[in-house]
Amino acid sequence: MHKKMLASVFLMILLLQSMNVVESSDFIIQEATIDEIQAAFKQNKLTSENLVQFYIQQIQKLNPIYRAVIEVNPDAVHQAMKADQERKDKVPKSGVGLHGIPVLIKDNIASKDKMNTTAGSYALLKSVVAQDAGVVKKLRDSGAIILGKASLSEWSQYRSSNAPKGWNARAEQAVNPYVATLDPCGSSTGSAISVAANMVSVSLGTETDGSILCPSSANSVVGIKPTVGLTSRAGVIPISHRQDTVGPMCRTVTDATYVLDAIVGYDENDAVATRNASKYIPKSGYLKHLKLGGLKGKRLGIMRAYPLFGFGNDTETLNKFEKHFDTLRQNGAILIENLEINNFNHILIMFNSEYIAVAAEFKVALNDYLMELVTSPVRSLADVIAFNNKYADLEKIKEYPQDLFLAAEKTNGIGKLEKEALMNLTKASKYGFEKVMIDNKLDALVTPYAQSSSVLAIGGYPGISVPAGYDKNGDPYGICFGGLKGSEPTLIEVAYGFEQATNLRKPPPMP
Repeated sequence: MHKKMLASVFLMILLLQSMNVVESSDFIIQEATIDEIQAAFKQNKLTSENLVQFYIQQIQKLNPIYRAVIEVNPDAVHQAMKADQERKDKVPKSGVGLHGIPVLIKDNIASKDKMNTTAGSYALLKSVVAQDAGVVKKLRDSGAIILGKASLSEWSQYRSSNAPKGWNARAEQAVNPYVATLDPCGSSTGSAISVAANMVSVSLGTETDGSILCPSSANSVVGIKPTVGLTSRAGVIPISHRQDTVGPMCRTVTDATYVLDAIVGYDENDAVATRNASKYIPKSGYLKHLKLGGLKGKRLGIMRAYPLFGFGNDTETLNKFEKHFDTLRQNGAILIENLEINNFNHILIMFNSEYIAVAAEFKVALNDYLMELVTSPVRSLADVIAFNNKYADLEKIKEYPQDLFLAAEKTNGIGKLEKEALMNLTKASKYGFEKVMIDNKLDALVTPYAQSSSVLAIGGYPGISVPAGYDKNGDPYGICFGGLKGSEPTLIEVAYGFEQATNLRKPPPMP
């Protein structure tokens, strides 16, 4: 029999097995949480192999519509079989946490396997990484299964200011599963969409400024943007080491907390940042902060005057969230409203320095990353720009000029201008967000959508986005809780308290 025919028959058998498992079992995989999946494993209602086969089937069915997955790991079924055997043998790490759970990782996070790591770009296709990214090593150590690579805005939305959110040359345009015409937001679009549409259990995204919080809000999932350095960035295609962070994107706060527990901690390949941030990790982990009554006594700040820090004077947005303010109060939170910022206009001007600083940081960091690859068609930002010019007819590359790349290439390290920009960003954080939080003794700042992403980004602060509802058109939107560095335990308590009080998330409509 022809090899291609054999491969097709084998794939069909896998699909039929997957379908039979779902139909014959009384366990429903759709929308299942990590705890429910682990319980099904223990009760012999489900195996990791069945789970992986189900998600492969879902990807084959839905990905042509949503374009949320760039590659499926050809070794995923083998990894699942290994997890099942470990559970049967009662290996110590089996049966808990992420063991046997499939995870999609954003395509800018390196995996040393048969998959590519390309940031959605043809320029890095067939490049070879030296090793797993730090967070991928930790996922593997926990027993998680790397299911595949999630789509993203190409180069994490740092190639072109013209390109729509969720577009990359390899997978083309990602589509919001709730409302196809709605901006899926970027750049961790595939990570959010795949989880929302039940193509995977949980996923990893990355954020430089808004790329976890925004797609989480727009696709009705939970996203945790950790304190910079809490999770390793080693092996992640960089934009700014000062702002880059890796975090979970899941359907529930509990699942996101499981993932956070698994991926935080020291990594010798991102030594300075992870060592400094390790002091923030609670000794007994984050799961203990998933407790009912987590909102009680929490001081939550709300700004109505400044759009950058909160709600501004947008009456429509305020009306959407007033009911949530009531929910927070009813569950014991203390709302500190109408917060003021001294010299706001001066602080606002300082935020413009982010563009200057990131452009220079990107060139330096990307060049370093490319030089460390085992093999690569490109070794510098200049090479990438030349590649894009040469192959402009690939998909829609020529439609989206690489203006951000060109601006970054013109920089020459961290000079006088960049140092001044970095100082401005430090001052903006100190006299803006930090001062508001400290002076008002706040546990978290409450903002709509991903409105506060730049505020949290420039200072390396954490934030959690939780589904907050759907407007009259069915468009999802989230609520964000942001805090000072290392405040993840408190933010988890607040986010979990809000989630449990509202339970607003619902799966997207059938395509």
